[in-house]
Amino acid sequence: QVQLVESGGGLVQPGGSLRLSCAASRSIFRANSMGWYRQAPGNQRELVAVITGVGSTNYADSVKGRFTISRDSAKNTVYLQMDSLRPDDTAVYYCSVRFNFGTYWGQGTQVTVSS
Repeated sequence: QVQLVESGGGLVQPGGSLRLSCAASRSIFRANSMGWYRQAPGNQRELVAVITGVGSTNYADSVKGRFTISRDSAKNTVYLQMDSLRPDDTAVYYCSVRFNFGTYWGQGTQVTVSS
């Protein structure tokens, strides 16, 4: 079993920045991939960004150039730096880690972009 704990969400004005963190309860060194997803009210959960075990990254078109995913294997943590935030980025953000033996999810952290 793997526990994931997200932090860093909150209320920010349009154009502002937030950095989300996802701390895993075990080593992520052998994780196949780590990703951030989001779900806004009334919408399906969608992929925001993913980083693979070899460090390749992929982003949703809506966040390209504004968000950056990274990881620190020594700290068992994955990050999502979010810049130039827009109101339509408002959602609950979830962290996910995929191992050969299973996929795990965090409890989510709320991000609200509003003036």
